[in-house]
Amino acid sequence: FEQKLQLDEGITIGADRLLDIATRERRATQEEFRRAASRVNGGDPLYLAHWMRESGLAELLPSLAGLVYVGLSAGSMVMTPSVGADFVGWEPPAGGDSALGVVDFSIFPHLDDPDCPENSMAEAERWAAGIGRPAYAIDGQTAIKVVDGTVEVISEGNWRLFNA
Repeated sequence: FEQKLQLDEGITIGADRLLDIATRERRATQEEFRRAASRVNGGDPLYLAHWMRESGLAELLPSLAGLVYVGLSAGSMVMTPSVGADFVGWEPPAGGDSALGVVDFSIFPHLDDPDCPENSMAEAERWAAGIGRPAYAIDGQTAIKVVDGTVEVISEGNWRLFNA
């Protein structure tokens, strides 16, 4: 079973159900999210973080033992403490670059992706220097698995850990 959550252009959770957490009643959104596994796809990580907070999903996540959460691009970045100034597109009401802080590292996605030429290793190094915590630069062939606080990088591609 998968769910789908449409927040903004390109931001989705899952593949079966379409939910707009910006317009749904909070309790109904939380009940839908409690199901088996959720995939959260790209878009703007701060917009996603804002609506995950507003909908109550952010406070619900820690209580969902066994939830399989798969984040892609902004869907991964939203779980970090902050995204860094380079990735602030939509500005949250309170300002800043704070995401949800479910994990204790930040993510620089789309490393060396031809569709994102600005996401080079040199740019990742510059970005990581300003983050001040462990940070991963990852390409599309790399995943970061976190189970009970243990981090494992699974990759057939290019990645790097900064500030370890």
